[in-house]
Amino acid sequence: MLVELRVSNLAIIDELSIRLHDGFNALTGETGAGKSIIVDAVGALLGGRVTDEFVRSGADAAYIEGIFQASQLLPLLAELGLESDEDALILSREIRRGGRNVCRVNGRAVTATVLRTVAQGLIDIHGQSEHLSLLRVNTHLDLLDRYAGLGEQRQQVAQGVVELRQVRRELDGLLSGERELARRVDLLTFQVDEIAAARLHEDEEEELRAERRRLANAERLAQVSDQAYRALYESEDEAPSATDRVGEAQAALDDLCALDPDLAELLQQAEALAYQVEALAEGLRDYRDAIEFDPPRLHRIEDRLELVLGLQRKYGDSIADVLAFAARAQDELDSITHAEERIEALRAADARLRASVGAQAAVLSADRSQAADRLASAVEAQLADLNMAGAHFCVDLRQEEAADGLLVGDRSLAFDATGVDQVEFLIAPNVGEPPKPLARIASGGEMSRLMLALKTILTQVDQVPTLIFDEIDVGVGGRSGAVIGEKLSQLTGAHQVLCVTHLPQIAAYADTHYAIVKSVSDGRTVTRVQPLAGRERLTELAVMLGGAPASEVSRRDAQAMLDRAKKARER
Repeated sequence: MLVELRVSNLAIIDELSIRLHDGFNALTGETGAGKSIIVDAVGALLGGRVTDEFVRSGADAAYIEGIFQASQLLPLLAELGLESDEDALILSREIRRGGRNVCRVNGRAVTATVLRTVAQGLIDIHGQSEHLSLLRVNTHLDLLDRYAGLGEQRQQVAQGVVELRQVRRELDGLLSGERELARRVDLLTFQVDEIAAARLHEDEEEELRAERRRLANAERLAQVSDQAYRALYESEDEAPSATDRVGEAQAALDDLCALDPDLAELLQQAEALAYQVEALAEGLRDYRDAIEFDPPRLHRIEDRLELVLGLQRKYGDSIADVLAFAARAQDELDSITHAEERIEALRAADARLRASVGAQAAVLSADRSQAADRLASAVEAQLADLNMAGAHFCVDLRQEEAADGLLVGDRSLAFDATGVDQVEFLIAPNVGEPPKPLARIASGGEMSRLMLALKTILTQVDQVPTLIFDEIDVGVGGRSGAVIGEKLSQLTGAHQVLCVTHLPQIAAYADTHYAIVKSVSDGRTVTRVQPLAGRERLTELAVMLGGAPASEVSRRDAQAMLDRAKKARER
């Protein structure tokens, strides 16, 4: 609900602050006092179009601020990054000369589009169609469903539609790529076969490189290993080998130990060294004797390494990567190979869902049709109370054919998550006229009364918390005014109501009454808002009845109106 409205330097308003309340708030005052300016200010807060003509003469900018209780908007504000530590939602708009204006939500500058997004569900202004939610055709189906209590049925249809769309997305993806899939199959088959034919194993590359090094350097390896062997084991040119010299050292130590037993440990070391040198020599001999001079084998190793490197250039940096690529390609090939089976399964699921969801949508559509008749009758009864007895209201419920739609009987109907129906409210204000969309109704008074009738019927399902009615009493007499006042009062069970009115019969039903007063101060016209209660309110109603100054007769009539309104509210 709208808790407080602050306005400065807007048209004839210099400074104005109104604290509003739950229930029915009435705003009254003489023509030209500024009542509609207040409504315009609220419209600007909702993101309506404004120009610098709104700025009060002599001022640089106009400023409008509204404080709302709007806990239902907390998820949206969090999504937009506009949440606040306070419980209240604060919208503001600064209109500067030159046409520039600044919009803020909770103190943060936003675009007019974001302001409209946030404010869209806060207030309906009846009398200024740009902010009237019931003029947005896309809301009519939701209102009808909430009026009829069809939420659960609609949810079931929506779930079926989601499933059908998922099936169709997958099916479309398979069908649209059949030619591409054929090319993909050829490529994957070639890749899998090429890698499989190579018969790779993960450690092969290092083994091949090691063998290639040995084969490429076989002569040098044989020469050096033979040289090392002869140095250890064979004497040359009367020079003793390492084995001979170690043997001589061992023999000498053996003689020493005979003279000095404390050298036994050194003798053991010499014996161990002799064994090690002999073992090393034998190892070098075996290595030398195993070296092969095999050019054909070297050529085969080179070819194998080139094959491995070629596969790595195509499929991965290592043999492990190449084998992993082959596994993925085989998995994809398997899935594509079974695509035809999947396509047939998806086609069967599509046909099944078109029929089953279509059957649910048909039941939902029939229930909507019955609810539409009930709603039309109820609205026309309300309009009759509001001095529009000749008006005809109807709910246009229609479907469109579509080749790929839901099967409803022998028809294939276009659909979305709400079902197969398109809904629009139509009205013929006068006898003999054809029903027309609500947006084409010219009379502001007729529009306001129609919206009041609809709001009265839909009050428990309409989710807009604050309703503002402007021009609702145009062309309405006192008797009808009392009916309008009572209906406005009835709306307060689910809404906060603000009504700008010239009829005391309507204002008498208000829970809170404000007088909009225009005066001259320092040579300038200014507008003030004065809350009325007790005798002041009685005087205002009396002046509205019989003019100023208020007579005793008009005071008695005003009191009678207040008493009747009180009894009506109590009922």
